[in-house]
Amino acid sequence: MATSPAGQEGFQNDETREPLNRSSSTDDDDKSVSLKRKISLFNATTLIVGGIIGGGIFISPKGVLAGSGSIGLSLIVWAACGVFSLVGSLCYLELGFSIPKSGAGYAYILEGFGELMAFLFLWVEFLIRNPVSEAISALTFATYVAQPFFPTCETPNRLKVILAALCILILTFINGAKVRWGTRVIDLFTVAKMIALVIIVVAGFVMIGQGSTQNFQSSFSGVTVIGGVAQALYSGLYAYAGWDAANYVIEEIVDPLRNMPRAIFGGLAIVTTTYMLTNVAYYAVLTKAEVLGVDAVAVAFAHRTLGVMAWCIPVFVAMSTFGTLNGTVLQSSRMFFVGSREGHLPVLLSMVHVTRFTPLPAVLTTGILSTIMLLFGDVYTLINYYSFIRWASVGTAVAALLFLRWRKPDMPRPYKTPLIFPILFFLACVFLVVIQFYTDPYNPLIGIALMLSGLPFYFLCVRRKDKPKPKWLARVYNPVVDALQKLLQVCPPEKPPDF
Repeated sequence: MATSPAGQEGFQNDETREPLNRSSSTDDDDKSVSLKRKISLFNATTLIVGGIIGGGIFISPKGVLAGSGSIGLSLIVWAACGVFSLVGSLCYLELGFSIPKSGAGYAYILEGFGELMAFLFLWVEFLIRNPVSEAISALTFATYVAQPFFPTCETPNRLKVILAALCILILTFINGAKVRWGTRVIDLFTVAKMIALVIIVVAGFVMIGQGSTQNFQSSFSGVTVIGGVAQALYSGLYAYAGWDAANYVIEEIVDPLRNMPRAIFGGLAIVTTTYMLTNVAYYAVLTKAEVLGVDAVAVAFAHRTLGVMAWCIPVFVAMSTFGTLNGTVLQSSRMFFVGSREGHLPVLLSMVHVTRFTPLPAVLTTGILSTIMLLFGDVYTLINYYSFIRWASVGTAVAALLFLRWRKPDMPRPYKTPLIFPILFFLACVFLVVIQFYTDPYNPLIGIALMLSGLPFYFLCVRRKDKPKPKWLARVYNPVVDALQKLLQVCPPEKPPDF
């Protein structure tokens, strides 16, 4: 792989591209036990679009409007979040090609700053952030699926938990069975959620055509202070979460150097345009007070515009969260697979099914941890810790890009983003992290405590990974791993991913 010339940005010449440009044809013929390149350009694009568009666009407009204080500024925040996500994607694009490993931020922090920082990031992702995120999505799915059957009262909590657990079980089976099954679910439900948003946009613009523009008059009245804008950004960026989805599965993307940039630009263009049009449609129908007075903006919109067909929006929202949850399961399992391969998680999690070529133990672990989170009645409060943990992690990954530019200037870089992008993105991440100490100091302190709780495990387990296990531990650990290998029909990959 050729080295990027100093100061040269963008994509390099065809000689640089060649090592990454191997297609999936050899994988089809290769019967070795390893991850295969089965994710096409369309799959990667729908993974990004489907990973981003979840429950956020149907719920987050309330948070963005509450923080910004005005309809005009809220629309600017939505557009700014789209641009911000694109800049972050370009930074991750360079990192993904320079460090061609699945796992996204974890792999980049590991390369840039070493084992300790990468492990602490993985620790929080493994135990808290991903399982809780999946539990939240599953509960949201269950709420909207059951809502048409309980039109005049709240859905029983026990029923929601059962439906959420069933959702996680189905997606665990799908992603454990075949990679292509998982990507087809993403494709199908991405189309479904786009249909829902098209319905909202068309209905909203019909109202605008009929003269419903009063909510856009004096649209900047009530603009809030910087702390409120920060909260608006948090809500908007939550709705854009998932822009790094392709980086989690880079080892399985066909011709990644060609397909990843197309998937990123295409996916984010679709999402940003759709989000802007959807919010304009919301405000064409709902007043500022109405948006702030409901939790599910899309449902309130449907009742005002769709009449007897209003039931279809909760169904489409449920399908949207189902598809998003599927993408999260796919991403999380790959991060745990890579973490195990690096010796930061139990060795079983880096094993692959001998005939299906899926990281089955990692997929099962993701499903089990997510199901456990459903048992905590107050699981929604944990979502408040996400913003701090997420932007601290993403900011650290982009800091690794800057650090590697300085320490390893000759590192092969098939794509090199303009230096101003990672600098601005890193500073923005610092702002998003620091401002939370001002607006809500409790949550970042909890986030720090959760991250630091991994230190004992790092020094007791990870630092000792190259040393023989104590005899008492080996007598228990080794037979368990052997038994699970036989039960799940998995083994370590026979070769590293082909780049």
